[in-house]
Amino acid sequence: MTDHVLIEADGGSRGNPGPAGYGAVVKDAATGEVLAERKAFVGIVTNNVAEYSGLIAGLGAAAELGASLVDVRMDSKLVVEQMSGRWKVKHPSMQPLAAEARELAARFSRVHYQWIPRAENSYADRLANEAMDAGVGGEKTAKTAKAEAPKTVKQDRVSPVGWTGARGTPTKLLLVRHGQTAMSVEKRYSGRGDVPLTEHGKQQAAAAAKRLGAMEGLVVDGEAAPIIASPLMRTQQTAQAIADALGGRVETHPGLIETDFGDWEGLTFTEAMERDPDFQTRWLSDTSLAPPGGESFDGVHRRVRKARDELIARFGGRTLVLVSHVTPIKTLLRMGLDAGPSLLFRLHLDLASLSIVEFYPDGNASVRLVNDISHLA
Repeated sequence: MTDHVLIEADGGSRGNPGPAGYGAVVKDAATGEVLAERKAFVGIVTNNVAEYSGLIAGLGAAAELGASLVDVRMDSKLVVEQMSGRWKVKHPSMQPLAAEARELAARFSRVHYQWIPRAENSYADRLANEAMDAGVGGEKTAKTAKAEAPKTVKQDRVSPVGWTGARGTPTKLLLVRHGQTAMSVEKRYSGRGDVPLTEHGKQQAAAAAKRLGAMEGLVVDGEAAPIIASPLMRTQQTAQAIADALGGRVETHPGLIETDFGDWEGLTFTEAMERDPDFQTRWLSDTSLAPPGGESFDGVHRRVRKARDELIARFGGRTLVLVSHVTPIKTLLRMGLDAGPSLLFRLHLDLASLSIVEFYPDGNASVRLVNDISHLA
C-alpha cells in the first residue's frame, strides 16, 4: 500500500462537444513510480466533462490503492479552481461531476489540487488521446452519460490532427475584427483612440453576431463560449452583439488592444508621410521601430503572445471568441502560420471579418479560416 500518491489527469473533446476521452495516471509521490493508469472513451461530450471524468477515474484508482494523501495535478484551470473551492460550479452539467469527485476526495485524509501547464501533463494527455483515438477503453460512468450531448460531429468541424501530426486538444480562437468606425471610413490611423461604431458598423457587428450564433459548438449545454475583447469601445460594441446572439457575456483583456500609433493617431497615411517621410518609410519595413510616441509591431507581438498564452492557460482546449483589431488578429494568425513579420504588411483583414486559428498543446497550430466576410454579403 502506498500512502502518498500523485494523480495526473486530463480529458479532451474533439469538437467540444465531440468524441471525447480521459486519461489518468497515479504515481508514487516519493519515487514517481507508476502505480495505475486509467483511460476511457466517454462518447460525445465537452472538454470539461471529459476533464472531470479523468479526475474521477484518478481518484477512484488512488482509493483502490489505499492512499490517504493525494496530490492532484491538472492543466484544467476550471477543474482545479472549482475543486479547490475558489470558483463556484455554476454549470448544471458540471455540478453532478464535481459532487462525485468531492465524494471520492472525502475518502482521503488530504487532497491538494495544483494547476500545471499542459506541457507538464503529457502522460495523462497521451492516455486521453489514446482513448479518443480508439473510441473505446472503458464504460461510461452514470454521471458522464447523463452529461453527454448526442450530437453528430461533422467532418469539416473536426481538427485536422491526422494530417498535421498535432497532438492533444487544440484551443480554437475565432478572431473577429470590430465593425466600421468613422476613423476607418476616412482611413486614419486608429489605435488607442476610443471611437464608437458607425451605424453601418453596428450592422456589420450584428451580421457577424448572427454568423457566430449559427455556428456549432459555441453554445454547449446552454453555456456560451468565452467572449474576450479589447477594452476599446468599437470592440466592446462588436463583442456585445456577439454575446447577445450567444447568450454569453463579454470579458476584457488589455493584451488584445490595437497598436499604439502615438503621434500618428488620427492621421491619414499621407498626412503621416508628410510629417515623418523618412521614418515612416523605414517603419513600413522594420517591425522593431515604433511610431513617435507609440508602440512597435514587435512590441505588439510580445504583448499578444502573452495574452494568447494566458488565455490558453485559462481556457485550454476550448473554443474562444476574440474580438480585436487588425494588428492583434494578424499577429495571432502569424503565430498560427509560424510566419515572419512581413505577413503584417501583406495580409488584408476587412472590418467585421472572421478568421480562425487553433493552437495545440504540443506547439503545433492550424489556421482554418482567414478574412471571411461572407456574412456581410
